[in-house]
Amino acid sequence: MKVLVLNSGSSSLKYQVIDMETEKTLVKGNFERIGQPKSFVTHKVNGIKHKFEREARNHEEAIEFVLDRLTNEHYGVLKSLDELAGIGHRVVHGGENFSEPVIITDEVIEEIRNVSDLAPLHNPAAVLGMEACRKVVPNMKMVAVFDTAFHQTLPKERYIYPIPYEYYEKYGIRKYGFHGTSHKYVAERVAMLLKKDIKDLKIVNCHLGQGASVCAIQNGKSVETSMGLTPLGGIVMGTRSGDLDPSVVTYMMNKLNLTPEETENILNKESGAYGISRVSMDFRDIEAEANAGGRHAKLALKIFHNTVASYVAKCIVAMGGIDVLTFTAGVGEKGQDSREAICEGLKFFGIKLDKEKNQKVKGIEAKVSSEDSKVVVYVVPTNEELMIAKETFELLKK
Repeated sequence: MKVLVLNSGSSSLKYQVIDMETEKTLVKGNFERIGQPKSFVTHKVNGIKHKFEREARNHEEAIEFVLDRLTNEHYGVLKSLDELAGIGHRVVHGGENFSEPVIITDEVIEEIRNVSDLAPLHNPAAVLGMEACRKVVPNMKMVAVFDTAFHQTLPKERYIYPIPYEYYEKYGIRKYGFHGTSHKYVAERVAMLLKKDIKDLKIVNCHLGQGASVCAIQNGKSVETSMGLTPLGGIVMGTRSGDLDPSVVTYMMNKLNLTPEETENILNKESGAYGISRVSMDFRDIEAEANAGGRHAKLALKIFHNTVASYVAKCIVAMGGIDVLTFTAGVGEKGQDSREAICEGLKFFGIKLDKEKNQKVKGIEAKVSSEDSKVVVYVVPTNEELMIAKETFELLKK
């Protein structure tokens, strides 16, 4: 059987069809500019990328066209939609009520709406995708898979903030964590590579991309992570500030006469490595500028590497040790120099890279630690879509 994985944005719809017998992606694509002029679809199948210019006034029309492409004689991978076991929807925020994937019902959609203020850019878009699917393929089984669900195993002392407790009780203000599907996939994959039971491993996974987070995984469960109430918290990211002294926020608001919305926009879109480097949100551009002698770019990278290493250390403390350190996502998979700098800051834990091998590993699965390292270090390309498909398929089988 096959699973259709959907990641709905406010004006976009990313999709993949995955064969659950082989775990191979059969087709992937992205419908862009939904509800806007000049909307179009990029659709990759059999290694060939196709582009279709197609008007879509809403997600319902976008879904209709995508499903037509999937069953099309020339561009499709399905003889009919009956080959689909179901549809898995990525949902960023599940609040406290969802600790695992769930079958989508009216009640589930309403609860996703109820926590939309915690992910205003993502949750409403996910609901749009779900409701569109229900109209186009009303009899199709659908599952919601949450980025936050994996972190619902955090112990209370690690998710409660030191503010009046009633704010947690009334408004749900607490650490939730994100990138859960990626952290879970990488942890399970590295355990398989090491041929060990995941329950016997203490893993720290570094998901480093434009958005970035670090997670401690013990006995196969998340016990500490860097992101907090929202994906803004934690380590320095491409354009996001990560953790700050809270007074920085109020000082900025008073000094610059900013509204909460304006302040949040600065912290989300104008800060992080981009804000420091004054170059780009792309770490490749920042590295190029640093290599050319740019002092702000060098500073941005040093701060990024330091905060990642610091959070890895925090995760090690949470587990009382570490067996495996993994790197994934854009910078984690392809940033050889960043991996080396981060591990250099962690060498007192017995973490030691094979520097020559590390430099050769870019976007592939490989062990990069030296033979005398006390901690195994791996690069594991993430596959969040496969994780969503697997969780969708497993739930539907039940």
